[in-house]
Amino acid sequence: MKNFPLPLTMKDIASELGVSVATVSRALKDSPRISVEQRERIKSYAREHNFFPNVIAESLRNSRVRPQKLIGVIIPQFAHYYFSSILSGIEEEASAHGYNIVVAQSGERYDQEVRICKSFYENKVCGIIVSQAKDTRHYEHFQRLLDNGVPLVFYDRICTGVNASRVVVDDYMGAFNAVTHLINIGCRRIAYYGSSMTLEISKNRFNGYRDALLKQGLHPQDKWVFICDNRADAEVVTPEVLQQEEIPDAFFAVNDDTAIGILYIAKRMGYRIPEDICICGFTNGERAIACDPMLTTVEQRGVTVGEEAVNILIGQVEGTIPRNHVEKRIVRTRLIIRGTTR
Repeated sequence: MKNFPLPLTMKDIASELGVSVATVSRALKDSPRISVEQRERIKSYAREHNFFPNVIAESLRNSRVRPQKLIGVIIPQFAHYYFSSILSGIEEEASAHGYNIVVAQSGERYDQEVRICKSFYENKVCGIIVSQAKDTRHYEHFQRLLDNGVPLVFYDRICTGVNASRVVVDDYMGAFNAVTHLINIGCRRIAYYGSSMTLEISKNRFNGYRDALLKQGLHPQDKWVFICDNRADAEVVTPEVLQQEEIPDAFFAVNDDTAIGILYIAKRMGYRIPEDICICGFTNGERAIACDPMLTTVEQRGVTVGEEAVNILIGQVEGTIPRNHVEKRIVRTRLIIRGTTR
């Protein structure tokens, strides 16, 4: 408890003082069923530990009281096209159901993510939609929200350590189909640029890449697998890759920005795209059609992801989806073939 910034629950107080949750609840409401001494003991402990009752959970338990229609949304980066498209889907669908949203950016930082969760809780949002930061390794802040009665829905980057609803794209099949396309057009030495394997989406996309190679009798090579998931890093890594004695004849990148970084460097080094090297990204953002040649990529359908996340959350808030039911939805991807592949 000392290491976690979110408020205590009545369950925590009950455990500390050796009483039931019902006793804590009654004492905090000054019920005459609880002795004066016991009431003062419990209220004193609550004051000392900055406890305040969770209006959200109370309103959800009482059908006569409607929780405020405000949804908290945590986004890793506003600048990323995919996250902004998800946000558009969230806002449009929430508005259609009479809900407003409040949005905060974690900046890919665990500590900022924890602060946002605490702020949303204290501001009594009716639920939270979140994609975890790359930096997140501990999940107590998410579990604490659920324990406090706050519905939680993950999108894109899900937290496997917390049993909560989630909406993801079919990362595995998206990667599998993209790499299969590269193989079908004659590529055999396919490099992979991905994110840290601590993220589920990274594992799924790498597994799709690997399995597509294996299915065609090819074998992934460690020398062509890189942790590289942004344009700046791609522009540093790619020159070294293309100066090796044997170079890849194709690149599959975890997102469009990384793929565009590869494209920029390859062209600057004199390689023809797609005649010498083929490139495939993953997002299908606006930049995919602003480069030359235009980028072959996997479309993630971010707006649909956002809409699905809102529908789950509102269902849990309004009771059409049971609060103890973990809803899992998958949004299908599709390969968009353009000029960076033959």
